[in-house]
Amino acid sequence: MNWNILIRQTHRWLSIVFTAVVVAIFVSLGMGKEPAQWVYFLPLFPLALMTLTGLYMFALPYAAKWRDAQRADG
Repeated sequence: MNWNILIRQTHRWLSIVFTAVVVAIFVSLGMGKEPAQWVYFLPLFPLALMTLTGLYMFALPYAAKWRDAQRADG
């Protein structure tokens, strides 16, 4: 499997998990239940992984241009 496809798919699934956790927290608050303090930190793990995969995908076009320039020079 191609690394780019794996990274993109991971990013998509992490975004689904992140959204579901945030929605669950808001639903809980809307129902009048105050969740434990640690529950508010749950979205941070998928968000951190999404940051890493997002930065990777952001850098891909620039890395491709850099590699193409290196090939043309060499």
